Amino acid sequence: MRRLVIRTATIAGAIVVAACVYDAPTTPTGTIAAANASNSPSLQLTPGTAESGGRYLIVFKPSRTAGPAITDELRTGGGQLEGLYEQLGFAVVSGVTSDAAARLAKANGVSSVEPDVEFAIEPMGDGQALDVGELGTQSATAPQGALLFARQWNMRAIRADAAWAGGFLGSPTVSVAILDTGIDYLWPDLNGRVDLTRSISLRPDEDARLQTWFGSLGRHPITDLNGHGTLVSSIVASNSGFFAGVTTRTRLFGVKVCIVFNTCSTAAILNGIVYAVDHGADVINMSLGGAFLKRAGPGFVSVINSVFNYANRRGTLIVVAAGNGAADIDHTGNVYFTYCNSPHVMCVSATGPTAAPTSSGPFTNPDAVAPYTNFGRSAISLAAPGGGVTTVNAFVSGPCSSTALSLNAAGTIILGPLCPLPVLFLLRGAGTSLSSPHVAGVAAAL
Repeated sequence: MRRLVIRTATIAGAIVVAACVYDAPTTPTGTIAAANASNSPSLQLTPGTAESGGRYLIVFKPSRTAGPAITDELRTGGGQLEGLYEQLGFAVVSGVTSDAAARLAKANGVSSVEPDVEFAIEPMGDGQALDVGELGTQSATAPQGALLFARQWNMRAIRADAAWAGGFLGSPTVSVAILDTGIDYLWPDLNGRVDLTRSISLRPDEDARLQTWFGSLGRHPITDLNGHGTLVSSIVASNSGFFAGVTTRTRLFGVKVCIVFNTCSTAAILNGIVYAVDHGADVINMSLGGAFLKRAGPGFVSVINSVFNYANRRGTLIVVAAGNGAADIDHTGNVYFTYCNSPHVMCVSATGPTAAPTSSGPFTNPDAVAPYTNFGRSAISLAAPGGGVTTVNAFVSGPCSSTALSLNAAGTIILGPLCPLPVLFLLRGAGTSLSSPHVAGVAAAL
């Protein structure tokens, strides 16, 4: 029998403003110092890295195609074409020098060339490790039988148990794409739930890292080296051995757009949305995002609008996290919140208990508005459980990826595996990252 250990872990804090507040891990070598111990990350309008590996977003002029000019430049100047979407008016290239990017900006049919933006994730908090026992009996029809369901105030808050009793368990014909850091598809609660034939990594840098650390295991490129995506995925769908998910029968597929070093590529995200739509996603969950000044990235705004309009035309629902900056989205002037300000999205803010004396409750006022959540009538569609911040008992719990890698306090050096097999680890956190998959799961169940 597999045994589970509780490990609260700093694997991914706040993706600028849309993410999770986590505890840092206790490891055999001690507790990793957190870079920021506050429970509510401050709003950041400056992305982490403006140019990532020579990756650029090329915006086309209206009613023009720039495909031939791009391919000619890449042929002579080097680089790779990661995506060409002439009908949507953009392309993504990588391995391109700044000189080549300048030439591309002058090419026929090109409106602008924007350096890719990597939005940063901040670690925070502290942690613990506890043995909690054996795997529960997995049930596709009675998820409340999961071993740790008593901890899952979040599932009771959305009355998931009543929905399960009514037969709302999801369907294998419904697919939810998880745009995130990847998925630990072999974790017991996720094993068999993830369609690997449609799962893809859009981060070549992370693919190389996966080979370095776990190449001998033959793992799929969607393997999660960070942990964020695994926790998010388990909320949407789970086999309900340790933790119940909103559904038990929904099919997941992963689109890796973020990396272990706590950043997510805007170009990869836009690329990933188109990929997910074209590969049959009924719902896309995006527990990620950030914010930028509209005047600083007009090309990004036009492409974002084009991509999200495309998803809507194809009938795909996109659910996004509102963000953890406690910001009033209605009154932020020239700030563009990715991706709450995008068209045709369901943007989710967070709720959480104001008190919880033990990990099994009682949970006081679980529908209270979380103090960290962004808000605003113009963008927020609804709220869902994201976790309270007065105690870790009010956090949302789920599996910790067995391939997650531990980082130093600065988030720049890999120290080794965070939650290694054969022991299974629990991860718990708070943030709108965890609110969004509750809504994605409900959408998949309807």
